Amino acid sequence: MGKETVHKINKSKAIRRLVIWYKRNSAVTSIVDTAASSAVTASNVAGNVVSGAGSVVSTASNVASNVAGNVAGNVVSSAESVVNTASSVVSNASSIAKNTLQPLVFDPLKRLQNNDNFLEKEEDSQSNRIWIAVDGMGGDYAPGPILEGCLEAISRFPINIKFVGKIEKVKNAAEKIGLLEPLEKEIENNRLELIDSGDPIGMNEEATAVRKRKNASINVAMDLVRNNKAQAVYSAGNSGAMMASAIFRIGRLKGIDRPAIGALFPTRDQTRPVLVLDVGANTDCKPSYLHQFALLGNIYAKDVLQVKKPRIGLLNIGEEECKGNDLSLKTFQLLSNEESFDFGGNCEGRDVLSGSFDVVVCDGFTGNILLKFLESVGGVLLDILKSELPRGRRGKVGSAFLKSNLLRIKKRLDHAEHGGALLLGVNGICVIGHGSSKSLSVVSALRLAHSAVNHNVMENLNQLQKLQVLNS
Repeated sequence: MGKETVHKINKSKAIRRLVIWYKRNSAVTSIVDTAASSAVTASNVAGNVVSGAGSVVSTASNVASNVAGNVAGNVVSSAESVVNTASSVVSNASSIAKNTLQPLVFDPLKRLQNNDNFLEKEEDSQSNRIWIAVDGMGGDYAPGPILEGCLEAISRFPINIKFVGKIEKVKNAAEKIGLLEPLEKEIENNRLELIDSGDPIGMNEEATAVRKRKNASINVAMDLVRNNKAQAVYSAGNSGAMMASAIFRIGRLKGIDRPAIGALFPTRDQTRPVLVLDVGANTDCKPSYLHQFALLGNIYAKDVLQVKKPRIGLLNIGEEECKGNDLSLKTFQLLSNEESFDFGGNCEGRDVLSGSFDVVVCDGFTGNILLKFLESVGGVLLDILKSELPRGRRGKVGSAFLKSNLLRIKKRLDHAEHGGALLLGVNGICVIGHGSSKSLSVVSALRLAHSAVNHNVMENLNQLQKLQVLNS
């Protein structure tokens, strides 16, 4: 394939991406639709012509190959002409669209959302590197993928890692997946430190096991935070054990009865996720617990999500204040009387991802079901879309146009992109990862930990004890 052909292919791909972007802008919808229609028609014509040429060549090859070859050459030449005309139509439409929307081409919010490198450089220039303790033995696939994610995060964010685990096992895993050299390099650069520990608390073990096994990896990692050797801790291991270790080692915030796990869910507005808590720490709750969850979520939304006045919602089966079970009814009254945040009323299940609320509170049993359900949505939705696309040439053309859109949808719904959930209500920054976390999830979770530290979340959470409601 010659340079000129490669250049045409690259140009065609660039034009397709540009056309897809412009189709989202109403000012050029009609222009692009016309161009796209012309291009598809021309492509179909070209495809039929080329297909006809192939048939001519195939049929004539047994009769008179030279004559058929000349005929096929002329037909293919005509087909190329049609394709070039189609490309010209799309190119002209793109040019017109570009001139029409030149002031709107650059959207800084979307660039911040989709361009990790830009965000990382900005954070790196504004922040000092912070130490994060990582339970390297926690998780279904530890320690290999956990280490891989840590090494990637070190290169992308202004963080250093204290990697807690059985050192010999960690090094063997690093050698097995080809990360021994990068590991030793980061150790030499003082950006990663291996901290020896015992075995992790197993996924099937009781959370109270942390009291008996002081050398467990999560306990060692939590001690680093307690002794101010790390500013945050991350684990993809037993979430109950992490919560117990956090309570026993670093303690609860004064006035908070039960810590809650807060997870970020995507909404229609990709720049504004919703914080849902609790998603698993407390299966049985009192109204006062949910009230405290709302207070914790309000501060997190202000500090980390940068929402000036977060709207709080109570997950319920109806919008009316008379709906729900006893827990919901009593909690509604507590939240309605709270003056320190904006209570928006009951939030039905269909409203969680609508963007109408910034924080949604619920008991841990309901929240965990909601979390696990959402984790399955992305994969199922993509499978449905793929199965509905037409087969053959038309399907391939449609898939080419939709590929980047489908990837963006997957990214927004993929729980690995959000990586971890904050354990709110303890006296330190703790990020809990999914048990099946791999490198991408680890990177996302460490980004969340860095963001929480960088926005001084703990300082504002400690101000909660001054509220009258927590001292009554």
